[in-house]
Amino acid sequence: MDFLNKFQKLLLSFSFTSTSWLSSTTKEEPGFPSRWSLPPNQHDAFCRELVQLAAAIADFEPVRMHVRPEDMELAQSLIKANVKDASNITLIPSPVNHPWVRDTGPVYVRDPTLPSRRVAVNFRFNEWGNKAPENDGICWGQQWPLMDEKTLQENENWARWVIAHDREPEPVTRIDALIRAEGGGGVHDGDGTLIISESCIVDEARNPGMAKAEIEVELKRLLGIEKVLWFPGRKNIDITDSHMDAEARFVRPGVVVHSKPHDMGPTEWKELSAEIREILDRATDAKGRRLEIHILEEPDPAHMVNADDEKPAISYVNFYFVNGGLVIPQFGDEERDQKALRLLQQLLPERTVKQVRVNAIPLTGGVLHCVTQQVPAME
Repeated sequence: MDFLNKFQKLLLSFSFTSTSWLSSTTKEEPGFPSRWSLPPNQHDAFCRELVQLAAAIADFEPVRMHVRPEDMELAQSLIKANVKDASNITLIPSPVNHPWVRDTGPVYVRDPTLPSRRVAVNFRFNEWGNKAPENDGICWGQQWPLMDEKTLQENENWARWVIAHDREPEPVTRIDALIRAEGGGGVHDGDGTLIISESCIVDEARNPGMAKAEIEVELKRLLGIEKVLWFPGRKNIDITDSHMDAEARFVRPGVVVHSKPHDMGPTEWKELSAEIREILDRATDAKGRRLEIHILEEPDPAHMVNADDEKPAISYVNFYFVNGGLVIPQFGDEERDQKALRLLQQLLPERTVKQVRVNAIPLTGGVLHCVTQQVPAME
């Protein structure tokens, strides 16, 4: 298809989709959560779901899972219990804590002037604008572990660590960004257009003293962007300050799927969604196209297990592109799960769309895109 040829002339995106749009040689790189990174009552279930997700992705592409040395035995036992064929999954000893590698890890890019060189951007993660739990450990309605300074430093340094230790088939060139950002904050169409919310990047805790125009210049420099579609977003609506990868995603240039909250969802999320839709309706992309928008209705949160006092992340658009396919979440609302599957398969007939059941992952703040990061292999 023509847009694939155009895509290859640009740098890979900030967040968005899989490098499988570029080639069929992508790897996927999740992080096994440490005990410091999740509420204790969710940790074991989260790890099991992450391994099941890795197994689903391994049917399409290699998986490199980062695991702390002290957690290696647990990861190996879960893989043995949940994965029929683990030949495509590699465990890498690593100082990883957060499972949200989309935000904490490096963002791999392609340099059109040096197509054979591997390049990754370090966006200098700082706990989503210094939002580490403090004092009583209550954060966003849950009891979280308190991270000490050593652990927080590991988190900030983790992207650099990954880049430094990714040496096969050759070392990766590191680019240190002049801004702080998270990989889930923006979504890219691969054809010059980035969608991002101001609230998660035009932020004194991340980029003190920097104006939106300055930040846009740096995003364009790093990511091959021609046009940025800005949304106001919402500060403190969640720990990310409203990342776009849970709100709207490109399935191809010019075609967007937009997440619509369930009727039982919080009012503030409904207002945010309506605002995003209004801006998308009148927007044009970098090539001057009006956007074709499709709605994915979120599931009924009542189908989530142990979600009584939580605000789970239940967005179907937080999916992960794989080589030749798309892996999407399944939340237990049979009607909505099936509607999401049918729509995405209709929009992507050339791909195999596969669902993975999740519960603990959304209860702790993310879905599939949040816990994955694509790593392009060499051409």
